[in-house]
Amino acid sequence: MVPRHASVALSDRGAHSRVTVLYFADTRFPIERANGVQTMATCHALAARGHDVTLIVRPDTTPVPRDPFTFYDWPAIDRLHIESVPASHGTRRRRVRFLLDALRRVHAHPEAVVFTRDLGVAAFLLQLPSDRRPRVVYESHGIAPAVTAEMPALLGKPELAPSPRKLRRLDRREQRVWTRAAAYVAITRALGDDLATRYGPRPNLFVVPDGARAGAVDGRHRAAGSPPVAAYAGHLYPWKGVDVFVRALASTPDVHGLIVGGHPAEADGNRVQSLVRELGLEGRLAMTGVVAPGEVQARLGAADILVLPNTASTISERYTSPLKLFEYLTLGKPIVASDLPAIREVLTDTRTALLVPPGDVAALSRAISRLASDPRLSAELGAAALALAPSFSWDARAARLEPALEAARAR
Repeated sequence: MVPRHASVALSDRGAHSRVTVLYFADTRFPIERANGVQTMATCHALAARGHDVTLIVRPDTTPVPRDPFTFYDWPAIDRLHIESVPASHGTRRRRVRFLLDALRRVHAHPEAVVFTRDLGVAAFLLQLPSDRRPRVVYESHGIAPAVTAEMPALLGKPELAPSPRKLRRLDRREQRVWTRAAAYVAITRALGDDLATRYGPRPNLFVVPDGARAGAVDGRHRAAGSPPVAAYAGHLYPWKGVDVFVRALASTPDVHGLIVGGHPAEADGNRVQSLVRELGLEGRLAMTGVVAPGEVQARLGAADILVLPNTASTISERYTSPLKLFEYLTLGKPIVASDLPAIREVLTDTRTALLVPPGDVAALSRAISRLASDPRLSAELGAAALALAPSFSWDARAARLEPALEAARAR
């Protein structure tokens, strides 16, 4: 198991010496998904703490390329540089070009610490001979063979099930990175435990959850006679539990609903809208569709209750550190969440949230009703959630990452 001290205590700003960081993210940038938000916020927070960070990405694919600082609503900062690898036609050629560019950069900057959450990039760089191997800090968001095997069923696409050969290849990559990375970051304690059980113990393992920027706490009170609003923010994949949330609202007639999210290129929005129509909720459940990252918290400010209804799966139980959970904390509103091990690393039932069995529509409905009818309990839970928020800011995350960066540099 991961030792309790592996979740590093927050350090004071400036307490750690400056590290040169090359952060590799082989994705178009900026990107609307949570991985883009997390990458940009992490790099910005490290730079704000005095580290020299270069974020290497692929170019934006929109007709008019967007500025990542503007898109993610972060001020430009001298120590954060964003550079893109020129695009190539074809997925394979594009990937090869990115990997070769990564190799060129690490040879040009031998003093730098490489940071990535891309297993392929980490495995590629760590296959180099030991005397030429860069100092890699790998951030894991799940055990690749386990996630890859489970995801098709979670997405309702069993035809995408991976071959045994692919799973073996992913397992070899995981083992190589686990064994050779100078430092290793797991986003939940449960994930760190599972990795150690599967691949054996290792030094320099750090548990570092995700984070959020401070929100504008809405001190307004709901107008007399207006219905309370329960809200969910995030993707509409079935395993995220949004269907459970919609069905719970159908059983909670005195509460209105709000869903912030949903990508137009994905079929999940149509699935959820069909369910809304089937349950006759068109008049009291609003769906925003895609919202710019900087606007999510403002949209959630219209809600009275915030819901995190993840269903039970290996990913949600042990590997998830959801950005929306930490955004919820910053808003000072009561939270109802699924009672899962990864969620319990942050929330405590009846103290900082109400936790309900995952996938239990009736239990979720009862919890929402309880908060809607009990202003005192709602205020107490909202205040307790808000008190947690500073421990999960992006600056707090960067402070937790600094010992990993220093361990890698020392190696």
